[in-house]
Amino acid sequence: MRPAPAATPRSTLTTALQLALLLLVALAMLVPLLWLVSTSLKGPAENIFSSPPALLPAQPSLAAYGQLFSSSPMGTYLLNSTLVSGLAVVCNLLFCSLAAYPLARLRFRGRGLMLALVVATILIPFQVVMIPLYLLMVQLGLRNTLLALVIPQAATAFGIFLLRQSFVGVPAELEEAARIDGCSPLGEWWNVMIPAAKADLITLAMFVFIGTWSDFLWPLVILDDPELYTLPLGLQQLASSFSLDWRLVAAGSVVSILPVLAAFIALQRHILPNASGDAVKG
Repeated sequence: MRPAPAATPRSTLTTALQLALLLLVALAMLVPLLWLVSTSLKGPAENIFSSPPALLPAQPSLAAYGQLFSSSPMGTYLLNSTLVSGLAVVCNLLFCSLAAYPLARLRFRGRGLMLALVVATILIPFQVVMIPLYLLMVQLGLRNTLLALVIPQAATAFGIFLLRQSFVGVPAELEEAARIDGCSPLGEWWNVMIPAAKADLITLAMFVFIGTWSDFLWPLVILDDPELYTLPLGLQQLASSFSLDWRLVAAGSVVSILPVLAAFIALQRHILPNASGDAVKG
């Protein structure tokens, strides 16, 4: 085995500069988040507008979080966002995988055109279809309901395209083996394609969850009842009601970030190429 080439001073300097640049970018991204957490932890007697500004709270306190849940329906906002985001993720994984399977594995006339039309819808901004979608929800009697927030997110062109590309990479031998074992096309989808696309399914789930959790425009248009508000609308109400106490606003923002951060930390280790290995286990 050949020994690894020795690092030259020029390559070492280049690596050091790259690391320094990455650290600066990471710091620029983290400072606003750290400032938000710091503001939410500052005590009631502490001046959050002091000059020079203090990043670390002098008197750390969780009073803002306690007041947040006691003086506003933050629990209701969290529950609504959780229900909407959870249903959107489940519907997306189910419908997108069902639509992607025939586009990837079945041979039929017009398959390429259908895929092109699906992908082309990614280029259409949501603002273009918002008014027709609003009229449709009104005609269906779903205005001012949480279901009206789920239906537009139930299937996405991005999800169909992502899973279609994942299914294309599954070896045909796995399907043939499942067919010999007596699996129907639906059984092949469930027993072969779904395990093989685990990493892409988790990736799609994260994208849908984050997009639905942080969506502000569509809930603002379709909802009137404050009891149905999701977290972004609730934070907007919070900022309007407690604009003189930015500790509460900062605490609400931190609470809205924590579920997304927890989901990412919990699922990031699953987003790895598995070379269809999950499909042949057992």
